[in-house]
Amino acid sequence: MHPYNFPKLVKGSANPDLSSHIANCITAQSGKKTELLESRVESFNDKEIYVELYQNVRGEDIFILQSTSRPANDHLMEILIIADTLRRSSAQRITAVIPYFGYARQDRRTRARTPITAKLVANLISQAGVNRVLTMDLHSAQIQGFFDIPVDNLYASPIFEMDIMNLFKGRSDQLTVVSPDIGGVTRARELAQRLDVDLAVIDKRRSKPGEIAEMNVIGEVNNRICILVDDICDTAGTLCKGSDLLMENGALEVNAYITHGVLSNSAHTRINKSSLNSLVITDTIQYNFDPSTKSKIRVVSTAPLFSRAILNIADGTSVSSLFKTENVKWLFGNMDLPLFGQNN
Repeated sequence: MHPYNFPKLVKGSANPDLSSHIANCITAQSGKKTELLESRVESFNDKEIYVELYQNVRGEDIFILQSTSRPANDHLMEILIIADTLRRSSAQRITAVIPYFGYARQDRRTRARTPITAKLVANLISQAGVNRVLTMDLHSAQIQGFFDIPVDNLYASPIFEMDIMNLFKGRSDQLTVVSPDIGGVTRARELAQRLDVDLAVIDKRRSKPGEIAEMNVIGEVNNRICILVDDICDTAGTLCKGSDLLMENGALEVNAYITHGVLSNSAHTRINKSSLNSLVITDTIQYNFDPSTKSKIRVVSTAPLFSRAILNIADGTSVSSLFKTENVKWLFGNMDLPLFGQNN
């Protein structure tokens, strides 16, 4: 007999839509009604965070659903306080499901007298009482080693592969996957291998931090449908410049697939005015626009994948099996496109 009970879910305030969708998917996949634990997560007038659970969690296998997206500090503190609440309430095991792991871009010292904040955050989460972490598309693989507890890092590439193969059905021989920089080559190559298509890279040279002096394309993109792939889209400046460069080099169209749509400042407007044909993001971060309106941005759901991973962790079965598209395709049912909204 497995030592853990059926998983129970508690949500933070970062992404309530994804949390509800995960609960619904677990119900559909397991056949057992799954609801979010009744709780209260709020802030006092001075912005101190307060958490209260209204249900017994003694001896339970609990999964905290919370991205550390904007405001990152508040949402991170929620994870720590919820974990402490669960630990003091005698939960048997606490897993932090962090679809978007904030501070991941601070994973190394880029110059003298700078922090490695991703390691600090890993220490905080571990010390708060979390026993395991489940996340998606970490900015760099070495962050898994920052934790002294097990970390399962899911990939959005199987979802992207299904979407691309459906969207460009009959035109896959025209596709080229493009990495927007040298650092993202591994991620782009992995998707290119899944699709069995060519790979190209945009080489950026900076005159000083924050300013790009020169951009060049390595690889053939003339008369190709380019698929730009990356893990994070923040201001979308680099993404839009990369799209312009590809079009200048003869690309037929440019479509982008980004896991985490941070989309800060005027990113949404910049994307809609850009040469991009479309941008596909996931729901790891709560989006602040209506995806049903006319927009170049579509949102695909990660909930079926996270729900299956949660059930596998609870059952003590493989999570790495979910890296293969053939093992997750059934999770999305008969939907041609596993998405919440699509561009008109």
